[in-house]
Amino acid sequence: MSDQPNPLSVARSIAGARRTRRPEPTGRGSIDTPDLAATLTVLHTGGIAALPDERGHLRSFRDRMERIDPDALSRKGSLAFWLNLYNAGALWLAADAFESATATVLRIPGAFDRPWAEISGEALSLNGIEHGKIRRFGDPRVHGALVCGSASCPTLRYEPFGTDLDRQLDDQMRSFLAGGGASVNRLTGTLRLSRIFLWYGGDFTRPRRMPTWLPAPKRDLARVVSTWLPAGDAAWVTRSIPTVEYGDYDWGLACSIA
Repeated sequence: MSDQPNPLSVARSIAGARRTRRPEPTGRGSIDTPDLAATLTVLHTGGIAALPDERGHLRSFRDRMERIDPDALSRKGSLAFWLNLYNAGALWLAADAFESATATVLRIPGAFDRPWAEISGEALSLNGIEHGKIRRFGDPRVHGALVCGSASCPTLRYEPFGTDLDRQLDDQMRSFLAGGGASVNRLTGTLRLSRIFLWYGGDFTRPRRMPTWLPAPKRDLARVVSTWLPAGDAAWVTRSIPTVEYGDYDWGLACSIA
């Protein structure tokens, strides 16, 4: 298997995910996630090597989520539900890769396309959750919140997503950019971004169209991304209109918490 995703397979997967039911949360509440929080605590102290032994907590979390109707939650509660469910599945995938001494999660059969959870009678893969559920909330900050068990993905948050979702998502974007998702070089007039912004930049510049296939104009993308940069860099980006470049994406197995 390749250590890079096949673009045609990715396109087919995204197209298939869009056939899932659109989230329509109409309730008021949210849910507690102590089982997922326990796994995050263990991962924070024990690293990726601790993940295989955490399958019990991850299974307990998934089974409990399968008994919940996310559309009965508030909009923020529902988005937190899907984010947590996706990240739990990504941790399970990373555990499989680590236990089998696999260099990347992409070498796990099915990886992001195999069923992970059945929610309200709908069997969903990680791709189905990301592209069919999460991106349909129209909040591009989710791309700083989702993990994939790879070195170049955002760092996993130390806590599950919950009632303080807006603050958590802003924190995640700032942390992702500061941790390598973006770098400013004023001498060369360059803003170098994670390849995530090449793949999903349209979500940032046209969030009402999420999930969108359209590429993002680089000038518009730089302006939007500057929202989560340190003040000095943000001012320079908006003033100077830098050249936007995209870095390579490392799919090597990794999973850490900040």
